[in-house]
Amino acid sequence: MFDLNEVDSLGIYVDGADEINGHMQMIKGGGAALTREKIIASVAEKFICIADASKQVDILGKFPLPVEVIPMARSAVARQLVKLGGRPEYRQNVVTDNGNVILDVYGMEILDPIALENAINAIPGVVTVGLFANRGADVALIGTPDGVKTIVK
Repeated sequence: MFDLNEVDSLGIYVDGADEINGHMQMIKGGGAALTREKIIASVAEKFICIADASKQVDILGKFPLPVEVIPMARSAVARQLVKLGGRPEYRQNVVTDNGNVILDVYGMEILDPIALENAINAIPGVVTVGLFANRGADVALIGTPDGVKTIVK
């Protein structure tokens, strides 16, 4: 373990995903650590995603999209997410490591992950969204019944 403030970069970051598409864009944050995961991914020289074949999708959005929100902005952010076409649900009894709450957004077929990531991150009160489209994985190791499939960006 180390303090991220003590290093300039991280050589390799290895983590899983809730969904990953063919462009190596992901939904992450089912465990409510999306902000810290996104920070670590942003400083990593190489991001390796490990997932099983059930996480591979053509279009992101079947898995609910987590959004970390400052508590006082929860309802205002939820209204904006509805305008974007989602059905946000407050994740009960969950407080992130940063002291915030999670809205899980259902019903979104994410055709343009980068645009949606940018739009949600621009909503006042959003800390970050669990879309990893601007900074996707560099390598995916996908577990299949026939072994591990390696995909390189």
